[in-house]
Amino acid sequence: MTDDPTNPPSPPDPPPGQSVDEALALVYDELRAVAARHLRLERPDHTLQPTALVHEAYVKLAQQHSVRWESRAHFVCIAAVQIRRILVDHARRRKRVKHGGDLFRVTLHDSASVEEPAFDMLELNEVLDRLDAHSAQDRQIVELKYFGGLTEPEIATLLEIGERTVRRRWAFARTWLFKELNQP
Repeated sequence: MTDDPTNPPSPPDPPPGQSVDEALALVYDELRAVAARHLRLERPDHTLQPTALVHEAYVKLAQQHSVRWESRAHFVCIAAVQIRRILVDHARRRKRVKHGGDLFRVTLHDSASVEEPAFDMLELNEVLDRLDAHSAQDRQIVELKYFGGLTEPEIATLLEIGERTVRRRWAFARTWLFKELNQP
């Protein structure tokens, strides 16, 4: 079997109950790539760097002493939520009147080449909260796919649902989010 450079193998799953330091060592490069992807979609003058974003997420993860990491996907899921929260908090600070409150572009497409209307991270966070009121699973799928960078098979395994269900729910959630974000 030949190696496929476009689809590198996932790092191994950490043993259950592994420390944050040990788990982070296994997925650091993956989280840094997720952070870099998100920051590429932000405004050009964004002050956070991928490494700083991952390190800030690490600090938040290290404070969660009661969490037991069940798998790599579980760790990445929780880290993705932390990355989203950091970006939202950063956007809130930036949006304050004394900072000027600029909007920046966020895209929900898998391909960054697709043109979408601009909206800000705070608006996306509010819409995700509304989505959660309708379907917590759909919100999880959005967080795992968009913020965690997990694939549909990884999400299906983590949530213990079928891949077709993940694809269908992702398509619904993405359409619902576009509609909500583009309302006047």
